[in-house]
Parts: sequence; C-alpha cells; structure tokens
Amino acid sequence: MILNSNPLQNLRTYAILGTGALGGFYGARLQQVGIEVHFLLRSDYEQVQQQGLIIESPDGNFTLPQVYAYRNGCDMPACDVAIVALKTTQNHLLPELLPPVLKENGVVLVLQNGLGIEAEVAKIVGSDRVLGGLCFLCSNKVAPGHIRHLDYKQITLGDYRENYVPCGITERMQHIATDFERAGIPIDRSEDLLIARWKKLVWNIPFNGLSVVLNATTQQMMADKQTCALAEQLMKEVVAGAAACVQAIDLGSTRAVPPTFIQTMLDYTAKMTSYRTSMKVDYDDRRPLEVEAILGNPLRMAKRAGVELPQIQMLYQQLKFLDARNRDEFNQAASQA
Repeated sequence: MILNSNPLQNLRTYAILGTGALGGFYGARLQQVGIEVHFLLRSDYEQVQQQGLIIESPDGNFTLPQVYAYRNGCDMPACDVAIVALKTTQNHLLPELLPPVLKENGVVLVLQNGLGIEAEVAKIVGSDRVLGGLCFLCSNKVAPGHIRHLDYKQITLGDYRENYVPCGITERMQHIATDFERAGIPIDRSEDLLIARWKKLVWNIPFNGLSVVLNATTQQMMADKQTCALAEQLMKEVVAGAAACVQAIDLGSTRAVPPTFIQTMLDYTAKMTSYRTSMKVDYDDRRPLEVEAILGNPLRMAKRAGVELPQIQMLYQQLKFLDARNRDEFNQAASQA
C-alpha cells in the first residue's frame, strides 16, 4: 500500500466506523486539523447530520458544525484508512461494512479492545491491509453527537502480520501516526502488536471487569486496598498469559510484557480522573459486554499455550453471568414496552 508520505500535504481520507466515545473523539480531532473524515452513525445520525459533533475536553471544547455523516456504510466514499471503532460485539457487521469504505490500496486501523481482533479483520480484507491501535482514553458519549473527553488520549499503534509476527515500524504506520500527531494525539509506535495488545489487557482485564462486578469507578477501586491488591493479582496473570502465548508461537523469544508495567498501570489509574469504564457504561446501559474479546480470547489463547489463569477465569464467568442476566432483563423490558 502507498500512502502519501508528505505530512504537510496530507491527502489521506478516513472512515470512522462507530462514532461513539472513541471513534467520535478521534475522528473529530482529525477533522479539526483539516483532515477529511467520514463518520458512520446509527442512532445519532439525525442529530449529527443537523448539528455536527460536540467535543468537551480538558484540551479545549470545540464543535464541528458540519461533518460527513452517513447512516449506511454503502453510502460512504472509499477512503484510505478505515478506523474500526465499533464495540467488538458488533464485529459481525464488518464483512458488510468494510469492503465499500476502503480504497483499492486502503488499510484498516482497528481501534478496539481485546485480543485476536486483527485476525478477524484480516479474513475480510487480507492480512497485509490491517493495523492495530490500543487507545488509552477516558471518554464518554453523554448525548447524541456529544462526547466528553475526561483524561488521557494516547494510542499505541502497531502493524499486523499473520500470527502477530513483529513488523517493526512500517512506513504506513508512520504516515498514519503523523496524521494523529497533527491532531494532538500522542502516538506510541510499537514494533510488536501482540505485546502491545497484551499490555493493554494488563489494564483492561482488571479494571473493565471489576468495574462491572463491583459496581465501581476507577477512583473507588483504587481507593480500596483489597481491590487494588486484586487488580494487581489479575495483572500478574495477564503478564503470565502473555509470556506463555509468546513462547508458544516464538520459542526462545525475549518478547514479553515487563513486570514493571503493572506498577506503571496502577500509577496511571491512581492519577486518572474518576472514570466509569467502557464496560461499566455498556452494562449500565444494558448493552452487550465485550467479555469475549477482552477476557475470553486471552483465556483461550493462554489455555492453548498450556497456562491456566484462574482468577481471570473466575472474573470471566462472573461477567458472563451478569451479561446474560442483563440481556434477559433488557429483552423482557423491551417485550413489555
């Protein structure tokens, strides 16, 4: 794939598939600096088409009164980069959504939580057209077309190859990173997307999972010594799972999530603005939870590598129960409406 290499004369166009708290924020920041962005929306379509996007942020509030908004992917133009910002529970829609929005030499940037997502996308567009991004972002959608950014915004960007073979820092990664940096988004360029995904799970598994089970914000969890200790134990299992999985596919490799990364994530969370995690928001709004992508896939990958992660397994089973009950209650309420 060839992308324009001149950062001062950007010709890349972006399609945002999923204009929620994440896709809406990053897409709006890209458009704000003059990059052409096309947004796919569902329930927010009418509001955004008429009034644009509203972003509240510690970096400064802004409104985009006019955006390219679409209700159907087939109506969107083919773009250089398609950003997948849907919840992973909606990935069954991707075989229909992705092909029309990609130029012949376009690429897909997967900005989703969890593990194994790039491999699913590669089955649709080919493994040579996929990149992954891990977002450390505190952001919520507070109303249709209205996003409130609370804290952090960094993306760790990595290129994808089949079986998560490390790709190094590729040219196309550099081009996309440049666009985001122009928009004020810090980019960490990763040579190893698999390790980057496991590093994100060091935070996502304990804090997304426990926020639902304990009905708590990040601040409430960090203020309790027992919960902090539990989060740390879960993080250690994530690090162990990562090590086993890397060794299973790359025997003798020194690729690993450093144990010191656990304290780094605990320190970040302690400093974080009190935050209701994305999984807790989904649970409170009675939407399906991303249990499989964030916990199920890592558990299965670790098991294939010969490692059991008992505390993560228990958290996974608890979340499966709560998710199923939540869906049943939602369906019952909908049938009685």
